[in-house]
Amino acid sequence: MRPRRARPLEPAAPRHRGWLWAGLLIGALGAVVVSAPAAWLARGVSRLSGERLLLAAPEGSVWTGSAVVVAAGGPGSQAARALPGRLSWTLRPQGLGLRLSLSHDCCLSAGTHLTLQPGWGALQVAVDAPAGPPSPDGLAPVGQWPAAWLVGFGTPWNTLQPGGALRLATRDLRLHWVQGRFRMDGEARLDLQDFSSRLVTLPRLGSYRLAVLGSDSGPTRLQLTTLDGALRLQADGTLGTGGLRLRGEASAAATEQGALDNLLNIIGRRQGARSIISIG
Repeated sequence: MRPRRARPLEPAAPRHRGWLWAGLLIGALGAVVVSAPAAWLARGVSRLSGERLLLAAPEGSVWTGSAVVVAAGGPGSQAARALPGRLSWTLRPQGLGLRLSLSHDCCLSAGTHLTLQPGWGALQVAVDAPAGPPSPDGLAPVGQWPAAWLVGFGTPWNTLQPGGALRLATRDLRLHWVQGRFRMDGEARLDLQDFSSRLVTLPRLGSYRLAVLGSDSGPTRLQLTTLDGALRLQADGTLGTGGLRLRGEASAAATEQGALDNLLNIIGRRQGARSIISIG
């Protein structure tokens, strides 16, 4: 009995070849996503911020990396200030979104996380307060930054040349962007402590607080108050789809009016001893 001859291999069916190419493409895309360099994230942050917040000298990947955080004045600006040390991050999937964990020895409280939930034409960013005891008013500290870093953003900070420290605390903070519209839930508090300026001879102008209160039915409310000091600031405003709107006034303690006269001229429009603040 003669042995049977082997049949030649038939070429793969077209649909099988299609699945093969689809698998190769998905695998290649997966490899690119997994190994995406940190420089891609740096470029994205630069574009989204209008080149005002930069991640310089990025290292690692989009998922695990570090960079130097730089404040810049926008395209073509020569003003730039870097924070000391490096910001480190890890980015991981969480449900239908992403969880961004941040670490920066100089400026962020340990355990700072952002949860990002994208949608159709929408994005929600939740600030997860670090573990630890909150302040007496229920807000949890997020971080602090040297006020001199603001000079990198350009006007008016490069004129004021501020000193002091910025401290941020939040409670149930959620930021929403839907079809280009901004809304905030929760509460944030930004304290400017021991503020100073090279425009005046006083070594210290005072400490101030900006309270930011979210609203389900309207724009975010802003309230600026003076905690102490020779320079008195008071203003109220809103932040919404129409941008920032702030109205208030600045004045000097009776014993320091001469020392603060030039600064009051810069802050706003003078009305006697007061300087009227009007933004937006």
